[in-house]
Amino acid sequence: MPLTIVIDLNPNILRLGPVLITWHGVFSVLGIIAAARLGFWLLEKDVGSLKGSGDGLAWMVIAGLVGARLLYVWENFRLFAGGQILRIFALTEGGISQWGGLFGAMVGAYIWARLSKFSFWKIIDAGGAGAMIGLAIGRVGDIINGEHHGSPTNLPWGVEYVNPNTLGEPGKVVHPEVAYEMVLCLAILGLMLPFHQRLKKRFPDGVLGLTYFGIYAAGRFLLSFMRTDPSVFLGLRQAQLASALMVVIAVIAVPVLFRLAARGAEPAPATPSRV
Repeated sequence: MPLTIVIDLNPNILRLGPVLITWHGVFSVLGIIAAARLGFWLLEKDVGSLKGSGDGLAWMVIAGLVGARLLYVWENFRLFAGGQILRIFALTEGGISQWGGLFGAMVGAYIWARLSKFSFWKIIDAGGAGAMIGLAIGRVGDIINGEHHGSPTNLPWGVEYVNPNTLGEPGKVVHPEVAYEMVLCLAILGLMLPFHQRLKKRFPDGVLGLTYFGIYAAGRFLLSFMRTDPSVFLGLRQAQLASALMVVIAVIAVPVLFRLAARGAEPAPATPSRV
């Protein structure tokens, strides 16, 4: 194929004692940093200074990591059966779920909002944009490592992994599905971020963030057909079920938020004065 990209990079960078540093880990950290910087910048534009409001990033990162690991364990429970239950805590071996991380981070954001006493939906608005840049950067590590196998392709372009340590499938030219996801995230961000502040003024809190996540989830659902992940229910993959759940949440929550905002904007009925 004329546009096939051959990747001959070792997914492992170096080992420091028991800790293995991989391209996936490096770009995951960079993605979290970028998501936090953009998300907190947008949130401060909305609520003002965040000083003294609690360590929101810590809540979201910790809850996100827990959620990412739990959903991966649920999907791959056979790996931890037969006396292997303690492997759940072997984080250096890899194994996290992107959607588990996103849903876990939302739980962390809710906890932070309750402790800091400001709107959870404002965090979701800022977090929608932050998540897009974070996911896009994180996917660079997946592309290098060859994780999340794409299905074979006959298109003029594709990707082939040849390194002996690759997590990809040597000898196969496959869809660069994770690269498609990266392009999807950047496209959503490029189309929406320039109008973020303007849309924030027009939409109730939460609607903009749910729009980011809903569009991404719909795209992710379709792109997952290009993966070779095993189906878990009704022929759908875990990522597709999570994506469908996010779309349903957005479709239900957005009209509700508009309705609640309209109800709050209605003038209170006049109270008749007593004679």
